Amino acid sequence: MSAKSPAYALAVAAAALGYFVDLYDIVIFGVVRVASLTDLGITGEANTAWGIRLFNLQMIGMLVGGFFWGWVGDRFGRRLALITTIALYSTANIANAFVWNVEQYALLRFLAGVGLAGELGAGVTLISETLPKKYRGYGTTVISFLGLLGALTAALIGGKLDWRLAYGLGGGMGLLVLALRIVVLKESAMFESHKGSEGQGDWRLLFGRVRPALKFAQVVAVGVPLWYVSALFVNFAPEYGTALGFAEPLKVADVLLWQASGLAIGSAFSGIISEWLQSRKKVIWACLIALAGGVLALLNVEEKSTYIALMLGIGLAQGYWTAFITMSAEQFGTNLRATVATSVPNVVRAMTVPVTLTLQAWKPAFGLIPVTLALGALVFLLGFVSLWRLAETWGRDLDYREG
Repeated sequence: MSAKSPAYALAVAAAALGYFVDLYDIVIFGVVRVASLTDLGITGEANTAWGIRLFNLQMIGMLVGGFFWGWVGDRFGRRLALITTIALYSTANIANAFVWNVEQYALLRFLAGVGLAGELGAGVTLISETLPKKYRGYGTTVISFLGLLGALTAALIGGKLDWRLAYGLGGGMGLLVLALRIVVLKESAMFESHKGSEGQGDWRLLFGRVRPALKFAQVVAVGVPLWYVSALFVNFAPEYGTALGFAEPLKVADVLLWQASGLAIGSAFSGIISEWLQSRKKVIWACLIALAGGVLALLNVEEKSTYIALMLGIGLAQGYWTAFITMSAEQFGTNLRATVATSVPNVVRAMTVPVTLTLQAWKPAFGLIPVTLALGALVFLLGFVSLWRLAETWGRDLDYREG
């Protein structure tokens, strides 16, 4: 397929708009968390505690969905995974606009997480297998960039909308993406050539052997620092503002606007620069080092304005997500590619669950800032070691099978 063909452009748009909705939803929860829980009668410390529970439930849902939709994509097709995942998300989010107690809220955050889990990985897999290898980095850059505009959109409008309307809008956008996918998406020819073969989506080839299982864990570890930063310094910005002694309270929407702006710009540049350098790893190395430095600087600021400004630079460094998701899809063969590409981003996101639970458990004894630093040291160390051990994948031929 020509990189300039209308069919290719529509396929990229259909995949990218799903990721737009994905990040819109994750971010909108952080923006409306306090207002929505207050409206349901949850205030004070309970508001923070329930906020962590709801966020973790969504992340657990994405972990479950990541493996499920990955298996669906490898077993039955990338197109089917992309259609059914957005259908579940849209239904759950529209229902989320009508909850009247926190238990319903929790259930629907979990279901929305399951639905969203297939968006990025299945889309990247389909586009990576459709494009010639010299173009696939640009295709995944478009997906990542447009998706991160979803985060920016949530940051811009989330604080201005009633929380119920914000969730309903996300569900409505999902239904529009569903309609587009039904009309324009076609299955990957690379998948069709192997469809029905033995070993399609067989998890034993991934987790039943030491070497691929270790490689999977290393790929995950490279992505965890990005979500460690987003989960803590964005979603719980008000708590960090208090711990750092700011005179004015920090608002999630204010922090998110700058971080999402940096992330959108960084995601575009990381994908393009990795193509120019003909290397995914060089871009990720530079961004990881910059991100670690940004975290250290952030935890030593004394003013609200400095915190917010630093989040722009941190967002730029987090842009390695584009090179990261492309590298993840390129690490494994076509019979496991959807499983890996779909599960890895969601395992990375789900790693925020032990991070936030550890923070919650240790904060009373040691304080928010020291625990955050200790967790960051562990997360970044694992990321650096894992990246060093992974192979470069730029230009790799993807038409091969595992096992």
